[in-house]
Amino acid sequence: MADSSGLRIDPHLRSFVEEELLAQVDLTADEFWSTLAQLQERFAPRIADALARRDELQARIDAWHAEHGAGTLEDYEQLLTELGYLADEPATPAAIDVDRVDREIAEVAGPQLVVPATVPRYALNAANARWGSLFDAYYGTDALPQTGELAPGYDERRGAQVITAADELLDELFPLATGSHAAVTAYRPSADGLVAETADGQVALADPAQFAGFRAIDDDGRGAVLLTRNGLHLELTIDPTTQVGQQHHADVADAVLESAVTTIVDLEDSVATVDGEDKALAYRTWLGLLTGDLTAEFTKGGKTVTRRVNPDRTYTAPDGSELTLPGRSLMLVRNCGHHMTTNAVLTADGAEVAEGVLDALVSAVAGLYDLQHKGPHTNSRAGSVYIVKPKQHGPEEVALTVELFAAVEEALGLEPNTLKIGIMDEEKRTTANLAACIAEAKDRVIFVNTGFLDRTGDEIHTCFRAGPVLPKGDMKSTTWLQTYEDRNVDVALAAGFEHAAQIGKGMWAKPAAMAEMIEQKIGHPKAGANCAWVPSPTAATLHALHYLRVPVQQVQEQIAQRGIADRRKLLELPLADPSSLSAEDVTHELETNAQSILGYVVRWVGMGIGCSTVPDLEGVGLMEDRATLRISSQLIANWLAHGVVTEEQVRDTFARMAAIVDEQNAGEPGYPPMAKDLEHSESFQAALELVFAGAKEPNGYTERALTHWRQKAKAGAPS
Repeated sequence: MADSSGLRIDPHLRSFVEEELLAQVDLTADEFWSTLAQLQERFAPRIADALARRDELQARIDAWHAEHGAGTLEDYEQLLTELGYLADEPATPAAIDVDRVDREIAEVAGPQLVVPATVPRYALNAANARWGSLFDAYYGTDALPQTGELAPGYDERRGAQVITAADELLDELFPLATGSHAAVTAYRPSADGLVAETADGQVALADPAQFAGFRAIDDDGRGAVLLTRNGLHLELTIDPTTQVGQQHHADVADAVLESAVTTIVDLEDSVATVDGEDKALAYRTWLGLLTGDLTAEFTKGGKTVTRRVNPDRTYTAPDGSELTLPGRSLMLVRNCGHHMTTNAVLTADGAEVAEGVLDALVSAVAGLYDLQHKGPHTNSRAGSVYIVKPKQHGPEEVALTVELFAAVEEALGLEPNTLKIGIMDEEKRTTANLAACIAEAKDRVIFVNTGFLDRTGDEIHTCFRAGPVLPKGDMKSTTWLQTYEDRNVDVALAAGFEHAAQIGKGMWAKPAAMAEMIEQKIGHPKAGANCAWVPSPTAATLHALHYLRVPVQQVQEQIAQRGIADRRKLLELPLADPSSLSAEDVTHELETNAQSILGYVVRWVGMGIGCSTVPDLEGVGLMEDRATLRISSQLIANWLAHGVVTEEQVRDTFARMAAIVDEQNAGEPGYPPMAKDLEHSESFQAALELVFAGAKEPNGYTERALTHWRQKAKAGAPS
């Protein structure tokens, strides 16, 4: 650790900051570290007070439940009001007034990716997923039913199936004035419009305004048709020299959809960053995406491939002018919550600095490269840096974030409100006071969302002493959860989010189940959400179909008329009647959650992987991050506290599940088995601690235990 401005700094982090982050900005190393020291001195005590307030409220709620059990809804509401847990609810939410917001956030509804910043290759995939091949998504997933094995290389039968499905989609979303796209023999785009050649003559689009641009057909027959619907674009790539183009009736080689309109580069839940080396890796990815310098090399087909960010896409507009569309997602960065600290930087007395303070400063300094146009590409054309802030509890903590961002802006000489805030509505005190939270950030807020896992984990912890909670699957049909999902949209629309900010919904957790996703996830735009999380670029392309089908802004206009869902329904506790839980039900729930915990923790602690596809007991791969861990560990801890399960049952189940998880990961390079020595397995001990300390762990968070055991695992790993 090296000293600067009274701080002790990990050498990996120091090297990154001084040699890379500050390389092309007007900020010296001394200025950076002194700014961090000042921010730490100013905000760390405020953060400590906020965390103490969380603990105080929880202790008072626990004590009340210990005396009254669940109590009545009226008494519970009175308690929360008297405690100041429930803020006064305005009759009309304060209207947001945010400037310099990019159209991808304010106007365009579409999929949103979340990607761990610690894996550059994945981050580049996500940034480049602004455009995705529909033909590939159809060909390589269960989005189209497949019969039999595909032939090696290109299977023309599958190709014909893809072409037919694409024709049907074009007929649905971009119909011709007469006839079907399946009858088109050639597309002729020009400044005069789009002409489709058929055996019966030339046909135009039913809605000529859907023709957005083109690349003229060259001597080899290559070109492109650009279509638009609901603010998104679709390119028909014409190329008769490819296998697909030769098979297609109109020489179309692909249908390329505008897909992941926005991407959150994650420094929080999907990463395992436990020291300065890890933090530097994550920060380097965010910086490299903004400068355009990030690259990743990997082997594909026996060749070394270098991946980098895609350039913009250029077309000729219908009026003959040049049309340029972004080649990359608009990127946001998710910082850590107020409750996290990092040993990457220590104060003079050895205290870890507030990780969210460090994140905010680094995120903003990296943002200077984009704001000052130092790279070949632009992220925010409006001139903003978008920071998603998770795990804020209530309006006071949102106000604290606003003050922190303002202080960072002042230190860096940025225009006020350059740093925008995404508020993750995933804690009960934020949900219950969402209008007040938005009001505190009304000049900065560009995003609110819902998330089943974190929000349910916090719900369990908040009512922990009231009684045993429902099994995880049963939570999805509870009154409080449906009210939460509706009210998030209602409050945001009442605050003026339409045409101004994003309303998000949670992750599709099954990366391989695309047919099921296509069937179910259309519910998100129909619920008024103009973005929702998907686990992969391919999923983003298929989810984009939902936004082409659903005019979200029209849906939002209709929803805005229904009024705001009753806040009191949020307070109905998700408690179970223990007598209704059979021994088989209890065993199944315990095994399912124990296996899920172990499958995730062994990768986090043992391998440093913060987000991955983890097979469940049935072998179905589920995309998991710390939110999954939070709900599963809190549920078992709650059942243990109320006698639904015993300590012996829990320990026995975890031991059996460890063997299963080991077997599921047997072929994984670098995987550290647990079952052969449970006592000395950091991963297994971490999983047990998450459950047995779950009742006392503040808000049921998992970071403390995970970080402790990951640091032990790293310390014991061979150098």
